[in-house]
Amino acid sequence: IIIAGRPGMGKLAFVMSMIKNIAIDFEQAVAVFSLEMSAHNHITRMISSETGISVGRLKTGRLESNDWARLNMKLDNLSNSPIYIDDTPSLSISDLSIKTTRLVLEKNVKVIVIDYLQLMTIEKSFASCGKEDVDAITLSLKNLAKELNVPIIALSELSSSVETRVGSKRPILSDLSEYGEIEQNADVVTFVYRPWYYGFTEWDDEESNSCEGQVELMVAKHKNGGLDNIRLKFTGHLAKFSDLE
Repeated sequence: IIIAGRPGMGKLAFVMSMIKNIAIDFEQAVAVFSLEMSAHNHITRMISSETGISVGRLKTGRLESNDWARLNMKLDNLSNSPIYIDDTPSLSISDLSIKTTRLVLEKNVKVIVIDYLQLMTIEKSFASCGKEDVDAITLSLKNLAKELNVPIIALSELSSSVETRVGSKRPILSDLSEYGEIEQNADVVTFVYRPWYYGFTEWDDEESNSCEGQVELMVAKHKNGGLDNIRLKFTGHLAKFSDLE
């Protein structure tokens, strides 16, 4: 499963909301391989989303008495949740295979998340990923998901051509082609699109409703299901997604 978008769209925030729901609300184990952000930063963002206290206030410790009460209550939920975060940089596909196999067998992990695809490597190396490498990695991830019988969700960057496009900035499947055959190898591709980020004030449909504080999840490919666009509320300072009122 690929979740893609340009920087600033909120794709990581969306995936972290998914992880929180899976692990806390449904008590299913999740493994997160973070190649860009430290485990500490991931946890801080999850605490912010869960408590409604901004990341800035959490880092500076400028909390009021009611904030501490919320923090203590919600931290119990997070600390007891089956979330396993590995922040090894430039993780190779072979190391990922070893680690995920162990987590599935020993911790009964049900979902694997990778942030993000282009930072992975074929072997232990800090070299950047080329197209052929990305192709090999996506195929390996697909085979690994099938072997372990668990979904693997990989975040992916999009081509900058989205932002140079005249008019609509909606991403399309061909925007993934700059990085290799991601589209062809993925079973599901979902884009995270936030028109407000580009200065648009209304949605580009017949109703032309305000798009302020909203995001659209665009299911652009689904090998075994239908396509759809789902709109959600996005609270930026909490990196939190929720249903529209």
